[in-house]
Amino acid sequence: MDKKTTSRDGTCLAYHVTGQGPTVILVSGAMSTGGTLLPLAERLAERCTAVVYDRRGRGESGDTPPYAVDREVEDLAALLEAVGGDAALFGVSSGGALVLRAVADGLPVRRAAVYEVPYADHLAGGAEQEAVYKEQLNTALAEGRRGDAVELFLRLTGLGEEMIQRARQSPMWAGMEAVAPSLAHDDAVMGDGLLPRDRLAAVRVPVLAVAGGASPEWMHRASQAVAEAVPQGRYRLLPGQTHMVEPEVLGPVLAEYVAG
Repeated sequence: MDKKTTSRDGTCLAYHVTGQGPTVILVSGAMSTGGTLLPLAERLAERCTAVVYDRRGRGESGDTPPYAVDREVEDLAALLEAVGGDAALFGVSSGGALVLRAVADGLPVRRAAVYEVPYADHLAGGAEQEAVYKEQLNTALAEGRRGDAVELFLRLTGLGEEMIQRARQSPMWAGMEAVAPSLAHDDAVMGDGLLPRDRLAAVRVPVLAVAGGASPEWMHRASQAVAEAVPQGRYRLLPGQTHMVEPEVLGPVLAEYVAG
């Protein structure tokens, strides 16, 4: 991240701009920084001006307490102003939920796109699972058990115990623990884990909801539900893709949409 701007509450936000053309701000999901979306930004750069940033509480950005989802919407407003005031938004996973919150709140962007926001309406026991995760996560973070918080998130994503223990022994674990407190931010953005239909009904910009064809069926249905809940929604399925979507597949679809 080579640029800085300041949010309304004084929090410093680090960001990076690449490419030329219509501007799109990329919003990362849980356990991610702006660098996570750099490969996608590079794929977009031939047709778009792609902006990546470290959400508050991670990477090179600050984190002014107390946290509230409204502060992250204000962060997007500050970035929008910093890059010229005319942009689209794209968010992946819980970052997509933040994008939807921002446009529902009236952030003046041209259009928005999201990839697999994990609303659990169509996941058996999803609401109960989210409630248990929320309680255990808040307890672990309050007690300073960052590693346990990361484990809780990895289990929520479906990662097996053997893989989790391997991750604990890997060089990347320290970095994961460093951003663990931001898991509470993503959890707040996701709310109760269910599709916020009333809020999405207020969205007044076009929204493209994308899912991967190799992802679970409940994820497809969640993305379809997003497209149906907003007044100007569209749904797109990318064959062969999972939640870890490949930039070379998503990039052309997103560039075409942003430029449209």
